Amino acid sequence: MDNIDYKILRILQKNARETASNISKSIHLSVSAVIERIRKMEDTGVIKNYTIIVDDKLTGNHMTALMEVSLEHPRYYDSFTENLKEFDEIVSCYYQTGDFDFLMKISCSSPEALEAIHRKLMGFEGVSATRTHVVLKNVKNIYTAIPKAEK
Repeated sequence: MDNIDYKILRILQKNARETASNISKSIHLSVSAVIERIRKMEDTGVIKNYTIIVDDKLTGNHMTALMEVSLEHPRYYDSFTENLKEFDEIVSCYYQTGDFDFLMKISCSSPEALEAIHRKLMGFEGVSATRTHVVLKNVKNIYTAIPKAEK
């Protein structure tokens, strides 16, 4: 990975449908070189998927929450993570250090839907505690940080 690759990634992060032609103009590189670099990043796994960012409110998900979950013991890790697959509303989940074992982002339709998710999670074997934070406003939304290219 070099500075040019990072520039390409930042452009694709803003718009995954950007054409190689437009990218080439932006970074002053031939179209074929841009295509080759993108293909290489796909082959090596740097680029895993192309996706979309959806406006939750326009799809009926008017509530976003961050929920932390603690397990009684690490032996519950596998069953807990397997159980998460049944929740379409859990859009991301991180295993972490600290007071809680997991941090999940939940996107759902209402406070009642969030409560139902919470009750179900609390019913899983090994779950000892949760802490939930309701998101008031999303002020920044990118999937991953890309290092800035050196000038």
